[in-house]
Amino acid sequence: MIGASPLRKEDRRLLTGAGRYLDDLRREGMLHLGVLRSVEAHARIVKIEASRARALAGVVAVWSAADLPEITKPIGTASTGRPFAQPVLVPDIARYAGEPVAVVIAETAYRVADALELIEVEYDPLPPIATLEEAARGRMPLHEGWPDNAALSVRGAVGETEGALGGAAVVVHAKLRHPRLAAVPIEPRGALAYRDAETGALVVWSSHQNPYRVRDAVATVLGLPAEGVRVTLPDVGGAFGPKGSIYGEEVLVATATLRLGRAVKWVETRREDFLSLGHDREQEHDARIGFAQDGTIVALEDTFLADVGAYPAEGAGLTANTVNHLPGPYRVPNYRALGTSLVTTKTVNAAYRGAGRPEAVFVMERLLDLGARRLGLDPAELRRRNLVRPEEMPYRPGLTYKDGVPVAYDPGDFPHAFERALGLLCYDDWRKRQKAQALTPRRIGVGLACYVQGTGLGPFEGALVRVDPSGKVYVLVGVTAQGQGHATTLAQIAAAELGAAFEDVSVSAGDTTLFPFGMGTGGSRVTANAGPAVARTARAVRERAARVAAELLECAPEDVRIERSRAHVAGVPDRFVTLGRLAQAAVKSKALKPTGEPGLNACTYFYPDTVTWAFGTQAAAVEVDLETCGVRLLAYAIVHDSGRAINPTIVEGQLQGGAAQGIGAGLGEELVYDAGAQLLTASLMDYAIPKADQLPPLPVALEEHPSVINPLGVKGVGESGAIPGAAAIVNAVEDAVADLGVTIAEAPVTSARLFALLRGARRA
Repeated sequence: MIGASPLRKEDRRLLTGAGRYLDDLRREGMLHLGVLRSVEAHARIVKIEASRARALAGVVAVWSAADLPEITKPIGTASTGRPFAQPVLVPDIARYAGEPVAVVIAETAYRVADALELIEVEYDPLPPIATLEEAARGRMPLHEGWPDNAALSVRGAVGETEGALGGAAVVVHAKLRHPRLAAVPIEPRGALAYRDAETGALVVWSSHQNPYRVRDAVATVLGLPAEGVRVTLPDVGGAFGPKGSIYGEEVLVATATLRLGRAVKWVETRREDFLSLGHDREQEHDARIGFAQDGTIVALEDTFLADVGAYPAEGAGLTANTVNHLPGPYRVPNYRALGTSLVTTKTVNAAYRGAGRPEAVFVMERLLDLGARRLGLDPAELRRRNLVRPEEMPYRPGLTYKDGVPVAYDPGDFPHAFERALGLLCYDDWRKRQKAQALTPRRIGVGLACYVQGTGLGPFEGALVRVDPSGKVYVLVGVTAQGQGHATTLAQIAAAELGAAFEDVSVSAGDTTLFPFGMGTGGSRVTANAGPAVARTARAVRERAARVAAELLECAPEDVRIERSRAHVAGVPDRFVTLGRLAQAAVKSKALKPTGEPGLNACTYFYPDTVTWAFGTQAAAVEVDLETCGVRLLAYAIVHDSGRAINPTIVEGQLQGGAAQGIGAGLGEELVYDAGAQLLTASLMDYAIPKADQLPPLPVALEEHPSVINPLGVKGVGESGAIPGAAAIVNAVEDAVADLGVTIAEAPVTSARLFALLRGARRA
């Protein structure tokens, strides 16, 4: 079963319209909630006048922070670095445009919209902090008690960088910028809360990635016992990381339900999604890399600033990811990096797919292309000379991961995977075509980008496996899905380890009362952490089933074989009992007395020692029209080492979806703020996600070098596809126009940006 690609279990229900998303949920007497958001990026709230809104027919309540003393506890506080408090509703100072200021509760969503327009807020504007440059100057610290706007810093160091750079044959210095991005899930966020009539529990439905974080946040802010809050997730239409963060709206919906005694629902608009769902990626780097005359890397040095928005809610995690991933899959004997997270008056930062890694890859891969040009080497050849070799595994770059464990790369063959990517793209053919079109207005460019990725961060995940007397196998886990195919992949693992028929296995998640603990979906961690937990638990149930089967079949437990939901004596497949029959017998079977528990069920947890390390390469061929400055993606190739691929088709789909997001970052996606820190790209008319007709086929080749960190040998995949895309695209575009004197220092490469670069090169 493991390694096969059966059809996804979840798709038929969704394709036939049986899915239930947050906005599909209804409760009798349900009210609707809307959020009034600050129109100022930085301002003191002087007065909120809501009398006209309260007088509107159908409006039940209008509340500001002053009206809700029960929500004075913040939703976000410092876990590292300087102290801060992120409020549920702004009590005094708004720190970004879009921050919640007040709420309206009304009988209909339409009445909510009407009432929001009638609320008048008097602001006393304060100076905005719209750029990293302004934040670094620190003339007006955003948070009280801070001497400047530096939230925290992360360092990494190996060897002696300064001396090595001084002795390098070639030193490349570049200032590079990765843009701020939005995740743009197809379904915006939303929440529904009500009291359970029988238990009295507060029930919160949320379009989220981690029900346990929501439960704990609601319970903490409102002073409730965690066991009195049940959080459950409906189908979730995409998430990509930012839906794993904690926001105030779930707390507001829960508060309204407790105050009013009625069900309350909130669903955000697309504009709200751009304003309030966490952003990611904005970093500015000042980097140097040194090469020996033969092209081997001798040293790498980088100092960068990360814009984390108004509150450093993600702590040091994303900045640490950039520091730890910058050397990538290359041998870098001397390395020094310093990353500083700065607060600005922009939307809060969140962990968007890749979370600090795409920025690192963008910088390293840009430096390599610039270095190849200086050295007179083909970019592919320069990478060949520096990739970590198989015989060097487990390679130790000398850094310590954010879990406190020294980094050691999992087994893999980076050079072989790299050559597969070149072959998949038909690299040599594109080079020939590039030469043939060199003197035409339509230039060809080829770009490469390699990466390593720490995946599957702990501390744990668990699973409960239970065989029903009907023969059905129920798997309960603490990780939830937003389209990744967990119900299929984890069912394959359970079926393989238990000996059940795949069609008999059902996976459930997303309810804090069904499974008590979970660390949530994110960080490419589900198959790497929940997968081994499911496997271990299914094996425990199999051992219990073998004991009961041995009793019924009158044989030794070690002679029992379980296959396709049937248990039989080894060598005698016709003499069998079904798993359902075993589940019935297990309730009273004395064979289970030594285990101390009746029934065919078990619950175990898997704690990884550290992360697994995956490797991948993506390659792009583009056509650049010098007359229109249009960029067309002609071909793309994806190679990734997923360790042991449980379901290769799902793995390929994950990589293709991620690649589309990375390509978007390279060609058009960018959140743009004006000098007043007002978001200018706040709709899909302005924020350019790639369309289907802009993407060529995205072929995938999988490498399978099992991880040594978990017993299944799997490596992470969920974020991987999104990591190298911007770097590959920018490298390809620059490759097409480098002979014209163009150097590209930031993504995305829009036609307007390319036009400005070409014009600047001509003037120079």
